[in-house]
Amino acid sequence: MDLATIIGVVAGLAVVFTVQLVEGGSPTSIMLWPSMLLVFGGGFFAAMAGGVMKDTKAFTTQLKKGFTQKVVPAAELLDSVVKLAERARREGLLALEDAVKTVEHPFLKRGLQLAIDGTDPDELHDILHAEVAAKKKSDKAGVKFFESWGGYAPTIGIIGTVMGLVLVMENLDKPETLGHSIAAAFCATLWGVLSANMILLPMGARLARLSAVEAEEMELVIDGVLAIQAGSNPRLVAQKLRSLLPPDEMKKAEAAASSKKAA
Repeated sequence: MDLATIIGVVAGLAVVFTVQLVEGGSPTSIMLWPSMLLVFGGGFFAAMAGGVMKDTKAFTTQLKKGFTQKVVPAAELLDSVVKLAERARREGLLALEDAVKTVEHPFLKRGLQLAIDGTDPDELHDILHAEVAAKKKSDKAGVKFFESWGGYAPTIGIIGTVMGLVLVMENLDKPETLGHSIAAAFCATLWGVLSANMILLPMGARLARLSAVEAEEMELVIDGVLAIQAGSNPRLVAQKLRSLLPPDEMKKAEAAASSKKAA
């Protein structure tokens, strides 16, 4: 599990409540359920109204993915592809039929199976790239849901504040309740801005980043599978795939390869 989002959200909220305590307030003074219900509930349904039902149904899946998705180092995937290339070079492509059963990466598994089944290289290229494009479209819808929710939240918070101030104006004959009522009214704006900038928009950014990482992995797999199908030299396959990695990961992969040769 990648803990970046969990740590970021929890630590960010902890900073907010710590500042509240330092300033002499109490965290419970801003934990007002009517304000939170309006911002989170109203924002959710506003985002729902701006999309299709399929996007809303995917909400829990996207939320779980954002908090718990594990980012697999590209170097590990590269090693798996190179090992498969070495075996295919020694024993032939059909020898990978048993090895495919042990492959955990689903996209790599599908690509290898298509290659073993004798799919034309051009068709294999088109099929796999079509799957990448479809995944990007699906991920984009999940990102948009959270970005829309984050965009609506501050405005809905202002709506809550205006509603609270209307209530304040209706009770001007009760000065002893005005302070609490005004504070409660502004809590809606607080939660609107806070939820957007510390939870919802970061979640959208996280999902976009995960989508980009997964797309990069899939592109690496495509080049690897096509190279295996063509019977390329495993060392050339490794070099080609390393060139697709970000500079820091490429250096790590090259260092790991050098250490294996030395061993």
